[in-house]
Amino acid sequence: MEIKEKLGAVEAILFASGEPIELYRLSEASGVDVGTLPSLIRLLNERYDDYGSGITIKKLESSYQMCSREEYAPQIRAALETKKNTPLSNAAMEVLTIIAYNQPVSKSFVENVRGVDSSSVVNNLVEKGLVEEAGRLDVPGRPIVYRTTPVFLRTFGLSSVSELPPIPGRETENCETEMLPEFAAEEEAAAAAAAAETEDTATDAE
Repeated sequence: MEIKEKLGAVEAILFASGEPIELYRLSEASGVDVGTLPSLIRLLNERYDDYGSGITIKKLESSYQMCSREEYAPQIRAALETKKNTPLSNAAMEVLTIIAYNQPVSKSFVENVRGVDSSSVVNNLVEKGLVEEAGRLDVPGRPIVYRTTPVFLRTFGLSSVSELPPIPGRETENCETEMLPEFAAEEEAAAAAAAAETEDTATDAE
């Protein structure tokens, strides 16, 4: 396959998808070697830049997505009659920051850091597509843990969470690896207490 055909195939797939596509999947669909794809995508973006295209291809972790350029957002909203997204509240930004820097984390972990109930805020971030469920903790009760999404990366202009700016005064290691063992013990203790309360209630009923 010639370079022109490879570029055309990759461009067509990304355009038709409208969603982020994993690198390996893009390789299988286009017939282009995985190792060659990043350079082809860079070439496409260079061509878009050269003639002032309104689209670009963004890298989102191990995926790629064709997107419109941010500077044309007003024109796109006018054409599609879409309203500008409501800015995130301070609480939502705080929760999103906790999840982004410590993912994957549970709602209880977030609440432990903030000191207030955060269920509705987490649920709102899920609805906006900024965070998603990422499995469960291996502790009693098996609470759901959350992580950021490709939408989060695209929204904040990142290719990977590794590009998040460092927090002043914080160790470079993931906070979750340090805090999770202690927090998991708290989750387990809470679950045990709930179980004991249930048993006491059952005994009283007898």
